Amino acid sequence: MSKLSNTSVLPNRAPAIWHPAFRRWTVAGVQLALLFAAATVLTPSHAAGATTAAAAAAAATPRTVPDTIAQRVLACTVCHGKDGRATNAGYFPRIAGKPAGYLYNQLRNFRDGRRTNPAMLHLVDHLSDAYLREMADYFASQDLPYPPPQTATAPAAVLQRAQALVQHGDTQRQIPACAQCHGSAMTGVLPAFPGLLGLPRDYLIGQLGAWQTDKRHAAAPDCMGQIAKRLTVDEVSAIATWLSSQTLPTQAHAAAASTTPLPVECGSGRQ
Repeated sequence: MSKLSNTSVLPNRAPAIWHPAFRRWTVAGVQLALLFAAATVLTPSHAAGATTAAAAAAAATPRTVPDTIAQRVLACTVCHGKDGRATNAGYFPRIAGKPAGYLYNQLRNFRDGRRTNPAMLHLVDHLSDAYLREMADYFASQDLPYPPPQTATAPAAVLQRAQALVQHGDTQRQIPACAQCHGSAMTGVLPAFPGLLGLPRDYLIGQLGAWQTDKRHAAAPDCMGQIAKRLTVDEVSAIATWLSSQTLPTQAHAAAASTTPLPVECGSGRQ
């Protein structure tokens, strides 16, 4: 069999490919050329068929999504942050580590119309009490560190006035101290009083304002609705500023339930 030159063409086949490293015609080169030629005549119908086959194969592959509460509440983390640990840089509140009773009450409030938020209502509208309790228990169990305080500088007079209201209240105006219900460390009290530290200033203002304007309610008697209406606009701003400027203590968990009578009758907080 005579040797072929590097310019020869095999009869009725694609052009041969010269492999200079071995200075001979390679079988691999011819095969590559044949594959190239086949690809150039592939019709749209062939391509569509290949795509359909690939899609069918992918659909037939079973998906392995864990059936856990952590997986099922991932929708919550879009707004409230990974594991519910939203930072204080935005508006959405942190829910990780809050008392389970508080989280459960708020989920029910959204579902039952005492709080209004279209996104929250869409998520919980058809969920049972048992499922809401499971969600609340999950986020309450997340023990995660807090970020540094959001508010770094504020006028001393503003902080002083706010601290007086938070820690002592104003008896003449029937405003109890925040600490009487939310704990002396302001980290919450079991089973359902939330901690108020580590929250965004805008969120705190928004919630106090919602109570003042009847946009937020709690189980009757709605003690926060009554108290918030007795605060001035400047006091709301000052309290939010003071709370958002406080460093959380090393022990940031909610305090144990107390048997001390509450300063006002309240429909939630102890249940």
